[in-house]
Amino acid sequence: MLTLREKIEESLSVLQYACDTFGDSLAMTFSGGKDSLVALHLLRTLLSGTVPYPVFSIDTGVKFPETVKFRDEISRDWQLRLVVIRNAAPPATLKIAADKKACCQALKIEPLRQAIVAHDLQALITAIRWDESEARAHEVQIAAKDNPPHTRIQPLLHFTEADVWDYIHAFGLPYCPLYDQGYRSLSCMPCTSRDPGSAQERGGRAKEKEAIMEELRLLGYF
Repeated sequence: MLTLREKIEESLSVLQYACDTFGDSLAMTFSGGKDSLVALHLLRTLLSGTVPYPVFSIDTGVKFPETVKFRDEISRDWQLRLVVIRNAAPPATLKIAADKKACCQALKIEPLRQAIVAHDLQALITAIRWDESEARAHEVQIAAKDNPPHTRIQPLLHFTEADVWDYIHAFGLPYCPLYDQGYRSLSCMPCTSRDPGSAQERGGRAKEKEAIMEELRLLGYF
């Protein structure tokens, strides 16, 4: 079993490859959640405190205010090139969270697709982990994706939920206060609830959405 230090070194190696290979055609995602916070800090560490790449944050319009506030604070304090992305023309008939597939496709997948095309990206860093869900359990650190064609860089796959918190505490990182209020995994307000007693990290996520996660990921979801 790898130690946290060894896992960190592996993550840094993946990020170094991404920077060397894709250069200015690389971007990162940051939701304001714990996992993307750690991935972002690792990238800052690798690059001596500066992130020269665009940092995408998807705005669905129904994120927790605490998450958005924390995201903006980190962006300011770490001097990020934050790019808040949203669907320029969501369907007029869309009802938030009524149809989980349609909602995620319109408010998350489509704006991300638009941003990748608009910024002419070759690669995108995300912070998914193997142990989060079965739909992510077989991902690889460097993964070719389509619609549009690009490479996903996934440096935290081998981290566990406990590793993420150990990292945050070891480096004294600030984090979204919702985690101290019983939330373990953060998404949009209509699809996220407190569930601190669940055996599953994503136990507080909408069950209907979790049931179609594999399908959503084939469409471009993280």
